[in-house]
Amino acid sequence: MRVFGVLFVMLSMTAVATAQAPAREPVGSLALVMRSILFPNSNILFDTQSRDPDAPPEPTAAGGTVSATFSSIYTGWGLVEAASVALAESAQLIMMEGRLCENGLPVPVGNADFQQFARDLVDTGTKAYEIAQRQDLDAMVEITNEVAGACENCHTVYRRYEDRCTQ
Repeated sequence: MRVFGVLFVMLSMTAVATAQAPAREPVGSLALVMRSILFPNSNILFDTQSRDPDAPPEPTAAGGTVSATFSSIYTGWGLVEAASVALAESAQLIMMEGRLCENGLPVPVGNADFQQFARDLVDTGTKAYEIAQRQDLDAMVEITNEVAGACENCHTVYRRYEDRCTQ
């Protein structure tokens, strides 16, 4: 009888854990993931080429948009760290089974080169995160070349306007 009680508790816990798991199906296209996560966050890293994260944030105009009003909340190296993490973590989203390209074709997650490009994104984002933690501006400016390269390597192969996501 005790065995059945323990088994019941274990099955109940499994059912609760399964019920609480987030959906594992993609929501947006690859292009939307790029535009919403990779594009803005890579630009935060590129901005370090011309703006020191240690510089005081620029004042925001009164009566502006919500985005403008709160744009100075997350600034400095913390923002650069967050952008770096976003790049590294987004590789999981890019490689998500079932995600479609803007043209309706599946993202080529099975292609060896696409997998390598995703790993490069993780590696580059991780390096940028480590640099941001050290607050090393010279190294951050240098890593932006690798960020650009990681983007360009994939875009060169897969981002043709007439047939995106195909080799």
